[in-house]
Amino acid sequence: MIRVEPVSETSLIVYLGEHIDIRLTPQISLLAQYLKAYFSPFLVEVIPSYTSVFLQYHPCKINYQTLKSAILQFADSLSERQNHSMPSNNRQLIVLPVYYHHEVGPDLSAVAQLHQLTPEQVIANHSQTTYTVCAIGFAPGFAFLASVDPLIATPRHVEPRVRLPAGSVGIANEQTAVYPADSPGGWQIIGNCPMSLFSPDDTLMSPFQVGDKVKFQPIDKEQFEQLGGSIWPHWK
Repeated sequence: MIRVEPVSETSLIVYLGEHIDIRLTPQISLLAQYLKAYFSPFLVEVIPSYTSVFLQYHPCKINYQTLKSAILQFADSLSERQNHSMPSNNRQLIVLPVYYHHEVGPDLSAVAQLHQLTPEQVIANHSQTTYTVCAIGFAPGFAFLASVDPLIATPRHVEPRVRLPAGSVGIANEQTAVYPADSPGGWQIIGNCPMSLFSPDDTLMSPFQVGDKVKFQPIDKEQFEQLGGSIWPHWK
């Protein structure tokens, strides 16, 4: 059941579910596309997430009740629109190279030990899964990917690291992601992707859109360095 709730005088949030479920992702993406297509002159920002869409609007141009009514009317036909408008082959598959190794993945061994697996089994599991881009946020170009196999799903660190290098590939419970830039972070880091995932000077700043599919391709150290990767010596 879709719920629309006010957040402030200039924003609202649309809830499509209560728990992470990749089956919601196409509906969330459709709703975000609809809002951008028909209400862009009245909107400041549209932010889709795992279970909701956050909307910031110009209160002098449109009011909460008008937006709510339009959203609920659209929601009545959401399932039908999903079946006709979003065939799975419309979503792009993004393949990212990853060097899985303790040199760039300081938590790889700990994740393996926690689940009574070998590092090689963790790598195989993580790289053989196809993930869905469920949300983009936290930092520019940071795509939240789901769902990680329960066999390797691992909670965040209690205390985040002060700084992670760009390209760090992490796990946080049933989510995985690549840090697009150097930043603090508490995810379990198991490898590094040498590809640039955020370019503010390009028209397409990030390769990800909600609903896209992502797979990780293991590479060796030589390939990693040829693609511009480097070993991070300052893990803290």
